[in-house]
Amino acid sequence: MHWFLLAAAIAAEIVATTLLKVSAGFTKPWASIGTVLGYVVSFYLLSLVLKYVPLSMAYAIWSAAGTVAIALIGVALFSERLTAVQIAGILLTAAGVAMINLGAAPAAAPIEISGSEHQPHS
Repeated sequence: MHWFLLAAAIAAEIVATTLLKVSAGFTKPWASIGTVLGYVVSFYLLSLVLKYVPLSMAYAIWSAAGTVAIALIGVALFSERLTAVQIAGILLTAAGVAMINLGAAPAAAPIEISGSEHQPHS
């Protein structure tokens, strides 16, 4: 479930950032409202994800996916061009996130405390 929430947080951030461009410096009300709402939703969902996923992993995925998606949206919707250096940066970003995830320590199993063995001895 937390990976679905992370994907939704990423999607909300991508929509918000795209609308930020469309808002033209917050001069277009509907795009401005969408920007603010998108960021609020994104950060709320990210906060839920952080209950289950390590900060370094969740933030790396969230920010890198958003960065790569916005670069591609810039090309597709706003006629922006990517240079070879920018394309290399996108590839390095993806590689960096993969390395962070591959190097992450496995999550520790929850500790269960039963009542009998933790009661004071008389």
